[in-house]
Amino acid sequence: MTDAPKLGFTPFARLRGVLVVFCGENLKFGSATQRALAPVGDLVRRAAAADRFTGKNGTTLDIVAPAELKLPRLVVVGTGKDSELKRKDVVKLGGIAMGKVPAVAAEATIFAEFASGALKGDQVADLVLGAKLRAYTFDRYKTKRKDDDDRPKKVEVNFACGNPAAAEKAWAHATAIADGVVMARDLVNEPANVLYPAEFARRAASLSKLGVNVEVLDVAAMKKLGMGALLGVGQGSVHESKVVVMRWNGGKRGAAPVAFIGKGVCFDTGGISIKPAAGMEDMKGDMAGAACVVGLIHALAARKAKVNAVGAIGLVENMPDGKAQRPGDIVKTMSGQTIEIINTDAEGRLVLADVLHYVNKRFKPRFMINLATLTGAIIVALGQEYAGMFANDDKLVERLNKAGEATGERVWRMPLGPEYDKMIDSKFADMKNTGGRWGGAITAAQLLQRFVDKTPWVHLDIAGTGMGSPQTEINKSWASGWGVRLLDRLVEDYYER
Repeated sequence: MTDAPKLGFTPFARLRGVLVVFCGENLKFGSATQRALAPVGDLVRRAAAADRFTGKNGTTLDIVAPAELKLPRLVVVGTGKDSELKRKDVVKLGGIAMGKVPAVAAEATIFAEFASGALKGDQVADLVLGAKLRAYTFDRYKTKRKDDDDRPKKVEVNFACGNPAAAEKAWAHATAIADGVVMARDLVNEPANVLYPAEFARRAASLSKLGVNVEVLDVAAMKKLGMGALLGVGQGSVHESKVVVMRWNGGKRGAAPVAFIGKGVCFDTGGISIKPAAGMEDMKGDMAGAACVVGLIHALAARKAKVNAVGAIGLVENMPDGKAQRPGDIVKTMSGQTIEIINTDAEGRLVLADVLHYVNKRFKPRFMINLATLTGAIIVALGQEYAGMFANDDKLVERLNKAGEATGERVWRMPLGPEYDKMIDSKFADMKNTGGRWGGAITAAQLLQRFVDKTPWVHLDIAGTGMGSPQTEINKSWASGWGVRLLDRLVEDYYER
């Protein structure tokens, strides 16, 4: 299948393959772009008039085989008013530009210049980030090409810019984030017969090449720690459960780390409370939270972030075997609290309960953020545009909101309160694992809150954003890799020394 495009940097004077340029409102071009388009005269304006193209943000104009340029295609992408563009908009424009490169093209040149002038190094890196994420595909299991598939095996895309050296330096930082997103997407897209807990743990362990300290807890170690809730979820599977702890120590020695915890249910049948057959294949993605944490730690390590960070993921498979836990069972968590199992399909919170307590007790972090494809209820509430955010710390909420607006990975705060807590009180144990149909995303968060003590904490329910979400300018894949860019921005803006 086609390899990922090779991305590079070049001076404005070098034009090869399909040419993609940007213009502002009323067809305003930067000076370098004007020079490049000089041979075509007023061709662009005549084509724009015919197509009613004015340079509005996100719109495109396609001109095939402009003879004067001796190039196969010219694409003009509108940016609107440059003064209104934010970093996330530059990333999106990079995705749009990449999306306009035809599948049959072996070469393309994207001009890193807007109407206001050549982009600076970090802006070029944002443009390339969007292009790389848009170019992502997951086709490793396709063994045959269709007869009409004329895509080249290798594709080269160069970004023409005023200072290629500065752009390349900035990209060295941004590529770590891009690679983290790609890693998360790959993990979510993998089928469950390939990516079961042990294999997931093996892939997470590959981060040791970047200087990450990786520790894998097996069933014996978890039994010794008393992780009865997590182990209960996985006891019906032939694949043994794992907990993976990843530590990146890039900050001051001895400084408390920031901590990220991910739900890693590699496949979720619902257990004894089995799900309907329709759509169950999507439950291979019920580990999107864990995938994000692995991708994030990759990004932090690859860009050598000046922070101490812990990533912990609970990896299980929820199957309806004869050994599987039953509704009515009571499990004892590592914290000592007990949970009555009402519905075995409310399993992610059981996994997170033990891992949250473990991380909090062992590492005493500055904050904990957990990510999980936890409830369908959050999709009912928010659709697939925002992740649900539940928190016990207003400052952390404010910072995540700002990081979400900056990256486009948006979060929306949902309520917590003692009234909801009563809904998960049990007659036979300290709590039950579901409070019923109403407020399902909230009662799940209420359960998790019982395992964080007073540590600043945020629970992100990414059931709507982590997989199967609507395609965007920078993602045409089923798996989004949602959360890697959000949390990397949070760390970079507020927690690196």
